[in-house]
Amino acid sequence: MNNMVDWRVVLKDYVLKNARQNDIQNVIDTIDKFCWTEHELMNIGDRKGKILDQAIQVKQPKTVLELGTFLGYSSLRILSQLPDNAVFITLEANSQSAEIARSIHTYAGAADRIKIVNDLSQNVIPHLSEQCHIDTLDFIFFDHEKNIYLRDLKMLEDAGLIKNGTVLLADNVIFPGAPDYLEYIRNNPNYTTTFHEAKLEYREDIRDGIEISIRK
Repeated sequence: MNNMVDWRVVLKDYVLKNARQNDIQNVIDTIDKFCWTEHELMNIGDRKGKILDQAIQVKQPKTVLELGTFLGYSSLRILSQLPDNAVFITLEANSQSAEIARSIHTYAGAADRIKIVNDLSQNVIPHLSEQCHIDTLDFIFFDHEKNIYLRDLKMLEDAGLIKNGTVLLADNVIFPGAPDYLEYIRNNPNYTTTFHEAKLEYREDIRDGIEISIRK
């Protein structure tokens, strides 16, 4: 076990060595280069990332929640499209991943605009409004454990954080897959929803996709 490589740490060291400091786009590009040439990691990636970028550009949200920070890649993609006054909260259950994400955000010059909460989503969502001083969310990005997408969506609904116009973007709905989430969102009259087919991040041989839904 001690001989196993922690590719999260390898990626962090690669970014700090090769990326330009305080240059968000260059840090994003450096992570993509690592994942294409050295070792693939479960970021949304450069291809599906363009779908995320466009959704942020269209919505121009003022309040954003990301479920699943991982190493901070998608946080940087989101932040690069946000207005300066936006509130951006990202949740990560794994403490080492959260620590690495903070390091990468700091190196990119973005740490002061991204609030990382290192806790389980079921512990955070019920108190999110009070603790982060927000009434509702304009944009929610689901990219954590696929089997809890639906549970957390319902918790967000119950907490009153989803309003008319809130955009939900869910990654990896085909692989590994979130079938219960898709069944719920596609059969719920409160949402309009669209599937965007894509390849799995940093792979050419696995089908995946993103579901973008808007609360009516």
